[in-house]
Amino acid sequence: MVAKTFKGLEDVLAKELEDLGAQEVQTKNRMVEFNGDKELMYRANYHLRTALRVLKPIAEFKAKNENELYEEVQKIDWDEIFSLKQTFAIDSVVNSEFFSHSKYVALKMKDAIVDQFRDKYKKRPFVETENSDIRINLHIAHDVCTILLDSSGESLHRRGYRTKATKAPLNEVLAAGMILISGWDKKSPLIDPMCGSGTILIEAAMMANGIPPGMYREKFGFENWKDFDADLFEEIVEEEYEECNDVYVYGSDVSEIAIRIAKRNIANASLSKKINLLIKPIEGYEPPSKNGVVVTNPPYGERIKKNEINAFYKVLGDKFKQSYNGYNIWMISSNNDAIKHVGLQHSHKMVLFNGPLECRYLKYEIYEGSKKMIPSE
Repeated sequence: MVAKTFKGLEDVLAKELEDLGAQEVQTKNRMVEFNGDKELMYRANYHLRTALRVLKPIAEFKAKNENELYEEVQKIDWDEIFSLKQTFAIDSVVNSEFFSHSKYVALKMKDAIVDQFRDKYKKRPFVETENSDIRINLHIAHDVCTILLDSSGESLHRRGYRTKATKAPLNEVLAAGMILISGWDKKSPLIDPMCGSGTILIEAAMMANGIPPGMYREKFGFENWKDFDADLFEEIVEEEYEECNDVYVYGSDVSEIAIRIAKRNIANASLSKKINLLIKPIEGYEPPSKNGVVVTNPPYGERIKKNEINAFYKVLGDKFKQSYNGYNIWMISSNNDAIKHVGLQHSHKMVLFNGPLECRYLKYEIYEGSKKMIPSE
């Protein structure tokens, strides 16, 4: 099978899969390949925090033109996979000198499937791009065509707890990946002092309480498959998780509207007693204890003047030095110029993507005698 993710999170996802019992785990670009049975496929969809989709290959063949593609797709017995009454959609990814347009190959594949049903039943299933019963993935690399069934359906980042978001919300999968990379022990405080709509806080509280990210979802793609085992999936859903009674997750934001949205999302996730929220600017917020982790997503400055965003990042650095002794600060930003104004030397740096934005994910270790300033240029 194949689990898709964001660039930079492949190793984190691979570790998650290994912990679930996946075999022959291999990282690739924006995805992880692995072996497993039907139970693992269900479990992966329900438990993985850093996967966007889980795909199951059903066919692989070579084709160098649309006629060869059509003929090979027709060899698959689609009636075994879904029924005439179900809707379907095709997602295509093409990296080939033989096929130049991903939408065109998806159209040829759709024709092959529809024609097979029409020849058999004199009727055809319909395509529904948004909320289809069955999602099929076509991947073409040079002349190698792979057809995969999308067992997730809607992207796994759509957990189901978020009803409203602030501007430029953090993707849930990215937020979970950031927390896992931070190495948070789930016992010391985790703080997001610029929490926005609360995504980092919710993902952290879910981890601390062992709550599977799939718990809030209404449905997964595999539930529409003909071989769906409802009893097996129910066993996975009904497994107990260990609840944490202590509050380890703290957040604040200068915006009263953002905190209101965060509270609503947190309530939807049934985590109101697990997360402490305050309306305060970063410079006015004091951490609850001497040691802990900060994971945060500050403004990047897309809607703020350059001198203002640079000054804000300086305030961030000053506050971290003054109040966060004993903390590891993890901060993501696409604004490389503003990062320089933090005035702290990072101990770790990696590239992550927040949507289309290439970001730096930086770690600052704050402790006595090590608050080194970067020399002014």
